Amino acid sequence: MEIKTVAIIGLGALGMMYGKQFADHLGNDAVRIVADRRRIERYKKEGVYCNGEPCAFHYVATDEQMEPADLLIFTVKYAGLAKAIESARNQVGPNTTLISFLNGISSEQMIGEAFGFKQLLYSIVAGMDASKIGNQLTYTKIGFVSFGEKDDARTEKVAALQQLFEKAEIPYEIPARMMHKMWSKLMVNTGVNQSTAVFATNYGGIQVPGKPRDTVIAAMKEVIKVANAEGVPLRESEIAGWLKINDALSPEGMPSMRQDTLQHRPTEVDLFAGTIRRLGKKHRIPTPVNDFLYTQLCKIEASYS
Repeated sequence: MEIKTVAIIGLGALGMMYGKQFADHLGNDAVRIVADRRRIERYKKEGVYCNGEPCAFHYVATDEQMEPADLLIFTVKYAGLAKAIESARNQVGPNTTLISFLNGISSEQMIGEAFGFKQLLYSIVAGMDASKIGNQLTYTKIGFVSFGEKDDARTEKVAALQQLFEKAEIPYEIPARMMHKMWSKLMVNTGVNQSTAVFATNYGGIQVPGKPRDTVIAAMKEVIKVANAEGVPLRESEIAGWLKINDALSPEGMPSMRQDTLQHRPTEVDLFAGTIRRLGKKHRIPTPVNDFLYTQLCKIEASYS
């Protein structure tokens, strides 16, 4: 099994960053950016830029018939996932590997129900400082991808994706416990994404002592309590590791949720605080910090109109 063609649906910060990395190492013809025809026209007219360099992406319309891709990567926001699944159907065949770079722990269920869980790998992405404003993407760190099977088996799909990432020079890891890793990433997103958005700051604002950083840590501790109740053995010692990763990012960089609030876009608050609050109620675990973040983010979104 070898991955020769990659399709990406969702040209946000991650789609642009990884699309550029794949295109630079595999060639433009091997990488498809999937979008509707109206978006493609806009991309071609306005251009797409990574660190000031124009990206000559190979665009493929959602209704275009072609050989399925070997790998399909979802890089849309969660609110757009259902539509993206329908738009990507022409890229999926019986041997297509599917992977989601979405935040949270919910997207894999939707993708698996649509196309089959046997073709699905689980993943998280972390450690990047990509910031997208309009058609301009800037970043200094590409981060890393953690991926694997839900049961942690070392399958042919895992080996093929590992080979692809090495060829494309994309940092990766294959964790011993993939689901634990996904919950761990949910933990850091719940703290970092939401706190930077609520306190209207960047990575620099949570890299120093103060209320934003304290809120990051407190929100993450609530995730640990909920995860433990769900049977996932997250530990408070893991918080320090994530803080170290975030402290090494460009202070001027911003996580995706802060970028969303700056551009008056809907946030993924339901994936983060929403998930923790629901599970907190299920297990009768108080979540006052996530209650605060949820309330504040809903107010921010309501202020757009």
